[in-house]
Amino acid sequence: MELARRTIDAHTDAGPDEDGIHTMGAAVMAADYRMFAGVNLYHFTGGPCAELVALGAARAQGARQMRCIVAVGNHGRGVVGPCGRDRQVFLDYYPAMRVIVPTPAGLRSVLAADLMPLAQQWTPESGMNGLDPSLYQDPEAAGPPIIRFNPRYLDVVRSGAKSRTTRFRDPARPGPARLVFESDPEVVLPAEVTGIRHCLVGELTDQDARAEGLSTAAELQEALKGHYPDLAGTDEVDVITFRVDDETGAA
Repeated sequence: MELARRTIDAHTDAGPDEDGIHTMGAAVMAADYRMFAGVNLYHFTGGPCAELVALGAARAQGARQMRCIVAVGNHGRGVVGPCGRDRQVFLDYYPAMRVIVPTPAGLRSVLAADLMPLAQQWTPESGMNGLDPSLYQDPEAAGPPIIRFNPRYLDVVRSGAKSRTTRFRDPARPGPARLVFESDPEVVLPAEVTGIRHCLVGELTDQDARAEGLSTAAELQEALKGHYPDLAGTDEVDVITFRVDDETGAA
């Protein structure tokens, strides 16, 4: 999301509340974790959306399988969901790619195929066909599950000062995991999820806060508001305890 935002903020041709040719930015992550960006090219005949430009840039630089994609509007408009045409393109070419979309409950990552329920897939060879899920592999499922972090947490996670993360509607499971820090380029640390505790936001403790590199439960709750602005004290969260692989996690 940060790459998409930086890209459109640097290259938009429209001021706030103005129309323009370049008003959307997109970023796509390939299977090898490389990141590619693009901006839209508006034209009344159907100029390409930012997502399609980013996918083309990825292909031009050798990427063949995509993990996830997101589009962001200029001037702080935030994440914008893909249009109908983009959804059909995602389904046809990258049905297992994950797409970050806004919802009433906040941002979600969903499979491209799930954005088009009961849709048929199109291929250049045979036109419209039914979607056969067995033909595709979800890149998120290829290997240990992913837990995503803002890059500002990289140093404290590597040092061991942060060994827990509190998540709202973002489940994890015990066992091997990949901690993905959404920097540019991204950093991936192998880790082990050693415990998961379900509790209410109001039940978080000072011990939980210290394990996240903070001091008090109140400080932790305030930090969570930065990630989940509508989070209430009665909402249930998952407190995920993890251990970074010693060989690759050391700073």
